Amino acid sequence: MAKRFWNLFKVSPFVVAATFLVANSALAAEVNEQVTNVGQLSEAQDSNEMSQVTSVSQFSDVQPTDWAFQALQSLVERYGCIAGYPNSTYRGNRALTRYEFAAGLNACLDRVNELIATATADLVSKQDLATLQRLQEEYSAELATLRGRVDGLEARTSELEANQFSTTTKLVGEAIFNVSDVFGGNRADTDANPNNNPDLNSNTVFSDRVRLNLYSSFTGKDQLQIRLTAGNIVNNSGVTGTNMTRLGYDVGTADNSVSIDKINYAFNFTDAVRVKIDASGGELWENVNAFNPDFSSSGKGALSRYGRFSPIYRQGQNGAGLTVTFNPNEAISLTGAYLAPSTGNGVFGANNPGLSNGLFDGDNTIFGQLTFKPTKAFNIGLTYARSYFAGNAANSLFQGTGSAFANNPFGTGTRTESNNYGVEATFQLGSKLAISGWGGYTTADARSGANIGRDADLWYWAGALALKDFGGEGNVLGVIFGQPPKVTGGSIKTVNNLDTDTSYHLEGLYKFKVSDNIQVTPGLLVIFNPEHNDANDTIYVGTLRTTFTF
Repeated sequence: MAKRFWNLFKVSPFVVAATFLVANSALAAEVNEQVTNVGQLSEAQDSNEMSQVTSVSQFSDVQPTDWAFQALQSLVERYGCIAGYPNSTYRGNRALTRYEFAAGLNACLDRVNELIATATADLVSKQDLATLQRLQEEYSAELATLRGRVDGLEARTSELEANQFSTTTKLVGEAIFNVSDVFGGNRADTDANPNNNPDLNSNTVFSDRVRLNLYSSFTGKDQLQIRLTAGNIVNNSGVTGTNMTRLGYDVGTADNSVSIDKINYAFNFTDAVRVKIDASGGELWENVNAFNPDFSSSGKGALSRYGRFSPIYRQGQNGAGLTVTFNPNEAISLTGAYLAPSTGNGVFGANNPGLSNGLFDGDNTIFGQLTFKPTKAFNIGLTYARSYFAGNAANSLFQGTGSAFANNPFGTGTRTESNNYGVEATFQLGSKLAISGWGGYTTADARSGANIGRDADLWYWAGALALKDFGGEGNVLGVIFGQPPKVTGGSIKTVNNLDTDTSYHLEGLYKFKVSDNIQVTPGLLVIFNPEHNDANDTIYVGTLRTTFTF
């Protein structure tokens, strides 16, 4: 009987099974986008799941006025072979198109084939077979179109499966082309007599940074990240004499050598608890809300290092450790973290078993942040970090952000403890304007060396303004102004009378969206009174950054 049935319709079981996918499989979504009016099944935005119905009359848009409707209605009620949306509509108050009707017919053809294949062919009457034959002849053109679309999609799917990179991993890349130059009178200096500073001599540079991220997921709710980085964007401090002029995307090397600089794994412990394990390259600003969404990214955010986010998030930078975020609801979250930083070359850090190194005996940071989101327009965070520096050469309170004295108030190689307190906030004033800012206070104590027993007090603050869609959709005009970390008090001031003045950071930039994958950002960074010394000349850093994402 099965053979007579297929001869009757002159269509193979494979084709019928394939066309049935139009109505009952995930492949239907792509087919329906390509066939006119097919798949425009519902206007309801909240009805995304298919569910079985038992009658064509349940589709309220179908007008039961002709023989085809009556015939298909009878087949559906006998064999239960059409799937629709829970609200029982195809597309807002209109009759079924011929293509949509053909999709339903395909479903019934497949249902009959299933009955025949499972030796229940007696359930299919000769009258129903005749009805199916007449319907197929009436809608032969539409069925042929659907078959062609399905065959094409199957070929494309097979090609994708044969050439896919991985079933669990995707590649996300970013490339930066950077043109930059530095201007000013003399180099900044921490010397008591900066009038002796040499001239600031700089050349225009063209440099790059490339990052390739491999993101893998094994359960759908976890993520393994492995990042490769290469670049030759150097630290401007070699020319300007101050870290205050650093770009936010400079790299540790200048030869474009490739390194694996980040490895981590994140997963949901429960619905309310997210855990992230950093094996290397851990950064707090990536693990928690840094409250500067328009400028925190190194590739698409602020041009400067200080303009990206509060320096408190640089505690434990490039570390290995654990971050746990408890988020019981959307309005509040609590994050705790422990990171042991590393220089990245294995000399100092969590991966070194030597004295004053390792996961617990070397440099480390204990971090906590309480985040409040009372509304979508207003977010605020209270942050604390306790950092210990074991006296390694890599000691730096703020990882090269701020003055040299603020980063090492007791001298390089001194065992140092610091308590860092911060408050951060973001205000979304409508859809076009956002304001964010931060302020922080640090108290540091020397535990070894010539300054043992002395302490230092440090302050910093900044605010950022983002005007969105300025000059075009996706563009952002930004201004950032603040004071980089500065030693303001403590017993160390009686020994080293530096940071007596105040530096100011002013940055203007325009993020121009060329396309979804290309952004061009011209900008100017101005540092007034570099190194918190008003005897130093103002320094300007002009930059044109082009970012490609793929």
